[in-house]
Amino acid sequence: MSTTIPILLFAGLADRIGSASLAFPVPALPLTAGELKQKLSDTYPDAAQQIAVSFVAINQEYALEDQLIQAGDEVALIPPVSGGDGAGEQPPKSAQSPDGTCLITSEKLSVEDTLAKVHDANHGATLSFIGTTREMTGEQRTVTLEYEAYIPMALKELQQICRNISNQWPGTLCAISHRIGTVDIGETSVVIAVSSPHRNDCYEASRYAIEQLKRTVPIWKKEIWDDGSEWKGPQTGPWDPTARL
Repeated sequence: MSTTIPILLFAGLADRIGSASLAFPVPALPLTAGELKQKLSDTYPDAAQQIAVSFVAINQEYALEDQLIQAGDEVALIPPVSGGDGAGEQPPKSAQSPDGTCLITSEKLSVEDTLAKVHDANHGATLSFIGTTREMTGEQRTVTLEYEAYIPMALKELQQICRNISNQWPGTLCAISHRIGTVDIGETSVVIAVSSPHRNDCYEASRYAIEQLKRTVPIWKKEIWDDGSEWKGPQTGPWDPTARL
């Protein structure tokens, strides 16, 4: 007897399939993440190339190809990330991690509020990385950016980045705020605040945070131009968010 799996879709993959969610029929459960991708590719051949480079997430965690999907699991298909299209149901205005260090919001970001989360009287170094929308990339003029996020999983991944920083550079604090929705030219899309007793750790941790964010956090960016638009993913190399740095 067949059953159905609810599947969440995002960014260009949702555009190609034509829906942000599916009730996808399968012969039986459990089945592996790899088997699900193959069945989706067979059903949506026009999206097969995008499905092939996407990762299945099970209960807001990236899954390996042989990981089993059980009845009741929350399943999403995550295309390559780079941190959307604002169409459809609007996301909540803001959500934050349980410890308050990580924020995803459709409202304008405050650098000061993010920095305040890492203030420590015993830290001699504090850095803020601020990502903004630039107008020109070579000869291409950007009109605006739109960001989309798988919010609960994105917050988990952001919080994991902060934990990794604390483990790799003991005593270092990190807070991350990311915008979703429309982000106009000159506006801030991401703020990463880092503080540490010493400046070298601060510099290294800040660079680690933005590189890891762009690699593992399910936030997608759509560049909108005068004459079209394009979803942006990893710029170089194969994408594997399960390979932790």
